[in-house]
Amino acid sequence: MKNTFNKQERLYGKKAIDLLFAKGLSLTQMPVKLIFKTALTSQLYPCKAMFVVPKKKFKRSPDRNLLKRRMREAYRLNKNSLYNKLNDKGVKINCAFIFIHNQIEDFNMIDKAILTLLNQSVNKLKSPPHNQIID
Repeated sequence: MKNTFNKQERLYGKKAIDLLFAKGLSLTQMPVKLIFKTALTSQLYPCKAMFVVPKKKFKRSPDRNLLKRRMREAYRLNKNSLYNKLNDKGVKINCAFIFIHNQIEDFNMIDKAILTLLNQSVNKLKSPPHNQIID
């Protein structure tokens, strides 16, 4: 699988985002928080993601953009293992990565946090029940 992050893999749409924040599960690994929720099975990719850096903590847009780029790159490099695990379980998810720390962190720290969060999120998910055919 390619290490790309195209438009179909991005989470957008007010209804989907509101539902994610209202009913999603959350995990935290400093400096990133992950909110995730199972999604429709008609979704093209196993996971749709969005990346958030609050304006309240980082007033300057270059700082917010730098942190979002670092989070997207860390996700892009680690998503193949996530996709394989989600396909094995037969589950599709939507997720939001939120930067919660007060200062700019380097890429290595963000990468480790996102990898840990992805592994923890897959472990928390349950496989959907398979329909049994009874004769």
